[in-house]
Amino acid sequence: MQNAAGTAFLADCPTRLAVEIISDKWAVLVLFGLSQQPRRHGELVDLIGGISRKVLTQTLRRLQQYGLVERHAGAPRRVEYSLTDLGQTLLEPIEVLTNWARDHGGAVVDFQEATRPPTGG
Repeated sequence: MQNAAGTAFLADCPTRLAVEIISDKWAVLVLFGLSQQPRRHGELVDLIGGISRKVLTQTLRRLQQYGLVERHAGAPRRVEYSLTDLGQTLLEPIEVLTNWARDHGGAVVDFQEATRPPTGG
């Protein structure tokens, strides 16, 4: 009998879909950016340092396709994005990852610096 964790190696396992969603470089930041309130595209660009408008648009569309984000078109040129109920369910795991990064991110950086080959001069 195969245990439940073993099914993550199967191509059609829902676990792989979850990993695919959260492993996207910008998806978690966009979801977190929408966690407090709906936001406009420009607000998200300003909030998330380093993301281009094009990449943000692609990320929002992908998150919409997964059913995690919804687009609300109001008055002309007034579009906001918000989390769906399903998207809200990812906030707790994102918080856990954020806490891990806060607690252990320094150790990862220290390890990288300690194992980096010296640059010659």
